[in-house]
Amino acid sequence: MVRPAAPRRGRSALVMVLASAITTLGAIPPFLLGAQAVRIREDLGLGLGAFGVAVSVFFATAAVATLSTSGVVDRLGRGRLLLAAGLLVSCGGVAMTTLARGWWTLMLVMVLLGLGNAASQATANLLMARTLPPGRRGLGFGVKQSAVPLAIMLGGLAVPTTGAIWGWRSTFVITAALGAVVVGGAVAVLVREHRRGRRGAGAPVSLPELMESPPTLPLVLAALAITFASAAANFVGAFAASWGFEVGLTPSQTGVLMALGSGGSIAVRVFSGWRADHRHGANLPVVATQMGVGALACAGLVVAQPWAVWVFGLLAFSIGWSWPGLLLYAVARLGRDNPAQASGAVQAGAFAGGALGPALLGGLSQAVGFPLTWGVAAACFAIAGLLVLLARSRFTADLLTRPPREPFRYARSKVTPPREA
Repeated sequence: MVRPAAPRRGRSALVMVLASAITTLGAIPPFLLGAQAVRIREDLGLGLGAFGVAVSVFFATAAVATLSTSGVVDRLGRGRLLLAAGLLVSCGGVAMTTLARGWWTLMLVMVLLGLGNAASQATANLLMARTLPPGRRGLGFGVKQSAVPLAIMLGGLAVPTTGAIWGWRSTFVITAALGAVVVGGAVAVLVREHRRGRRGAGAPVSLPELMESPPTLPLVLAALAITFASAAANFVGAFAASWGFEVGLTPSQTGVLMALGSGGSIAVRVFSGWRADHRHGANLPVVATQMGVGALACAGLVVAQPWAVWVFGLLAFSIGWSWPGLLLYAVARLGRDNPAQASGAVQAGAFAGGALGPALLGGLSQAVGFPLTWGVAAACFAIAGLLVLLARSRFTADLLTRPPREPFRYARSKVTPPREA
């Protein structure tokens, strides 16, 4: 078995930062929409339900594109993936600036931007898989998954700055320009690969012979958990600004709220990943606790007071939405000898939740109001936490009945028995 050499610590840090930056650029469009929802809905004549569908179209497109192209990502290589991501993000930003004039045109632009998100995620995942050693993957997942709250934070900061001065469309001019920078970087990568004879420009890394697939039942439970949690979390990201405006906050204040909450989420995600690299297991109970905090925060948002939006909104963002990186890392670690299959199943659940949450909960908020919808979101978080704990019990049982080839530490101090020959 040939193992890739572990990169230097400085190079690993650079890879994490690049992966997070690319993911942020792909993920930011729905959060730019969410942070500027009041102005965009007035400009385009959209109701809450239609606005939620627009956000869901973005995630649904990314989900379909990711699932349908998963078999060719490795063959495309980093250069081509980076070029595709930059072109799609840049073209999507230009289209949002010039073409979005109503519901249908907004839907078409969100499809284009969803494809850009899928390409950005694939590029970042390939960078992580090819370079980071196992001992740094917990931190790596935490840094990479910080891209979503970073996108929310930047979206929030855009409201009192660029959006207030030049209008909401100007924020997409910036994403188009950054996409063009990515295109330039991709061209440089492709030119360098061409000069080197394209050595290793997509060659798969040698992997150990697969022994057994991940256990089906706990994977299904984990995928369902992240579906429920992502539905609630993406509803928070897309509609917290609208709720804050309804209870008396100004658009600029809701933008600051989202920025502060997202900054807290970034800090917690990175810290959780760092801690995961310094302990053996016991990650899923932390995930369940974070989801429980999300449930309490959404329940607190039922109170239609500005102070409640500030307190529970910050809690929902900073802790209630800090679990994605840790959950993906934990499931990949527990996924037997095929961590890619395990994490892929959970990622599919995340995309499903991102697609369903804003549309269904957004439509519900338009029909019955925000207070009841926040209660439903809280229930989604609570169900997700319970499913995570149930999945953990089944993962643990599987480790004992089907021990891995090498001893595996879990729950901090327990070790699986050696596999019989």
